Amino acid sequence: MGPAPAGPGVSGAPAPAPAPAPAAVSAAPVHTAAGTAVQTAAAPHAPSRTGGQGGARPAVQSRTKRLSAASAAEPAWGEPRRPRTARGRSRNEVGWVKAHGGAGVTSLVEVLGGVDVGARWPDPARGEPRRVVLVGRTSARGLKSVSQALGSLHDGRAPQGLELLAVVLVADAPGRLPLGLLRRVRVLRSAARVQRVPWIPAWRTGGSPKMLPRQFDRLAELVGSELYAEGAAS
Repeated sequence: MGPAPAGPGVSGAPAPAPAPAPAAVSAAPVHTAAGTAVQTAAAPHAPSRTGGQGGARPAVQSRTKRLSAASAAEPAWGEPRRPRTARGRSRNEVGWVKAHGGAGVTSLVEVLGGVDVGARWPDPARGEPRRVVLVGRTSARGLKSVSQALGSLHDGRAPQGLELLAVVLVADAPGRLPLGLLRRVRVLRSAARVQRVPWIPAWRTGGSPKMLPRQFDRLAELVGSELYAEGAAS
């Protein structure tokens, strides 16, 4: 009789190759310093990085961080983004103070002259204007910012020697103000002289008005300047 076939435990017979571990169960082997391969198990229930809610979270977090950074970039009242000295051609030149971003100071300076101080009270001791005009929009946010700026002035948290000529409220939209906003304007009138500037469509598109409303005549007289516009006030 011929030799019996070798069984699985008999030496010399090739052993069957072990079945590869599923990719979802085992990760790639890690080689240690001794040269021994150690198999590391993958973490169970690992969240997917793509698709589903797990993949959307990084995008939401990134967007939140961008919005937070954009909010932080806007300077708060009394904290200019770039501290600088705002000096005019003379000590009596008017300084235009914005109660918030987008108040309209740049447009008013182009028409009436003066110095754009920024979102803070100037310091006459540093050679900055002592005669100032506070500017804000007639929106709820604008009126609140104007009130906060006036509060800092009345509470003695502003440099000494300032003379507030007026509060200028620039219309934030065409048409009449809602009753709630009108009441806020009346409260501001009890604390300072208030001058209102109507809606000017040319400012919205970045242009210069050919004719200025008659309110600018009173403003020019108040700040002691001439009007710099293509036409006279209507």
